Amino acid sequence: MTYTVDVDVIAITPRSEVESLIRLAGQSSELHRKHKVYLQLVGVATVPDDYEERLTEMFPGEFTHLRLMAFDPYDLALSKLERNTERDRDDVKHLARTVPLDFELLRKRYLNELRPNLGNPEREDLTLKLWIEAIRES
Repeated sequence: MTYTVDVDVIAITPRSEVESLIRLAGQSSELHRKHKVYLQLVGVATVPDDYEERLTEMFPGEFTHLRLMAFDPYDLALSKLERNTERDRDDVKHLARTVPLDFELLRKRYLNELRPNLGNPEREDLTLKLWIEAIRES
């Protein structure tokens, strides 16, 4: 398994503010040089409906002008479904081991909140099925 030192960001603020933040905390920034971690803007990600209701604030009250929010583990797993790279599959396997994931809840959220928004739902149906089988085998 490979690990990355980037924090993926999905922006909910105007693009100009996000670009400013990426300049301050992106790859090759002072944050990256000093702490070996950086922010990376996610270009395209399909996320489940209502994910905003399940976000959890990280470090509440610690920053004056910044709020960092974390996905619910199921929303995080499902946000990786369409891209389906090896790193995405490794991330989901890790989530399944550490959370652990309830596959019925994962399927239900997929069917109700993500599948209607997908361009090729039949392909993602198969991807989810293969992910669950691979996790059960490992």
